[in-house]
Amino acid sequence: MSVSDRLAPDSAADLGLTALSAALADGRVSSVAAVTEALDRIEASQPTLNAYRVVRRTAALREAAEADTRLAAGVRLPLLGVPIAVKDDTDIAGEVTAFGCGGDLSPATSDAESVRRLRAAGAVIVGKTNTCELGQLPFTSGDAFGHTRNPWDRARTPGGSSGGSAAAVAAGTVPAALGSDGAGSVRIPASWTNLVGIKPQRGRISTWPHAEAFYGLTVNGPLARTVADAALLLDVAAGPHAGDLHTPAPIEASAAVGRDPGRLRIALSLGIPFTATRTALDPEIAAAVHDLAKTLRALGHTVTVADLPYGVLIGASFLPRSLGGISRVRRAMPAAVVDPRTTANARIGRLLHGPALTAARMAEPVLRRRIGSFFDDVDVVLAPTTATAAPGAEEIDGIGVSATNALITGACPYTWPWNVLGWPSVNVPAGFTEAGLPIGAQLMGTADSEPMLIALAAQLESERRWDRDRPTPWW
Repeated sequence: MSVSDRLAPDSAADLGLTALSAALADGRVSSVAAVTEALDRIEASQPTLNAYRVVRRTAALREAAEADTRLAAGVRLPLLGVPIAVKDDTDIAGEVTAFGCGGDLSPATSDAESVRRLRAAGAVIVGKTNTCELGQLPFTSGDAFGHTRNPWDRARTPGGSSGGSAAAVAAGTVPAALGSDGAGSVRIPASWTNLVGIKPQRGRISTWPHAEAFYGLTVNGPLARTVADAALLLDVAAGPHAGDLHTPAPIEASAAVGRDPGRLRIALSLGIPFTATRTALDPEIAAAVHDLAKTLRALGHTVTVADLPYGVLIGASFLPRSLGGISRVRRAMPAAVVDPRTTANARIGRLLHGPALTAARMAEPVLRRRIGSFFDDVDVVLAPTTATAAPGAEEIDGIGVSATNALITGACPYTWPWNVLGWPSVNVPAGFTEAGLPIGAQLMGTADSEPMLIALAAQLESERRWDRDRPTPWW
């Protein structure tokens, strides 16, 4: 019997995070059954989808059996027995955190704080998903593991750097997954795979064992098919570690789902932040975002066209932190085998590590005040998540640093400013191109605005029902 023969249609693996958790609690499905189906789908899809770097079959089935024992004893936890995946920049005790690299690397000795919280909520972590080297690219590929493919079109990339997590969820191998976002790395793959992707407020989900990641640019965030599922995973994973540098006040993301956000003032901003590379917004993307604005108006919100005042300073603040972060992680992984482009970026990051990095960090409060003043008359910004649909998976192969920068900036110029500011942004599906490729749009707010953004995203989902659109199964 083949793996695909063991997978029933409309099975537990097709349920979302919230529905599967309820089915487990009610005894309608066992954790062993749900986790087995997830693992079988991973096995069946891995030769072509290639979403996973690590698959924890033996450990996950043991943990699922333990979850069933606890469920039978009456224990109830938010994700007890639910299969989940995490990105391979996140430590799981006993597993290598390769972060997209090759080489002989040692296993982690303890769980990251986000993984500890997932386990405390009862989740069964079935595997670690692929990412590009050190999270640098909106592609998920590398010499160490090959190409991760987009479930909507296997010739295309699912995006990056959380492309493995996005592909895993979009293909239905798990109901939700954690990613990380340092320049759009949750939102970009979510937009190219028809998912909800939340970039939370900096510090909302701990990055421990790192007090902060990439000098404050990178945060952890959920990917799921629905707003409710993404909010649930955010609630479960959120919370500080004693060593964190950033500890925002707690929120209840799930409580915002279904809540009336009120009549909001929304700015439709299509202007591209300053880049040194020539960029342009694809007309199909622009049309899709305008169509989403029509839905928002029909829901009673005021939508006006007004571009954010990004300015040049925000780009000057981003690069030292981003490249400095690459350099810092590279130094911490001396045994890693990496692409020459990674080596070049790490070298530049070392050069920027002094006064340039200090100035970049000092610029953040200035930028928050200037861009924050835009929100005196606006509650939310609606913008494209990317400038183009998903590129070909191999387009990134064998090109130099300058060509790589031109390719990634041309496709993805919109997301990185919110990493500099540390504020929340939510990707929501915005339709499809004529070729059938998913399009995404961002809902962007100021500090601690996740509840408002989640309420608005859920309201949009109730009208647009993007959760009904799924790619052809890969098994």
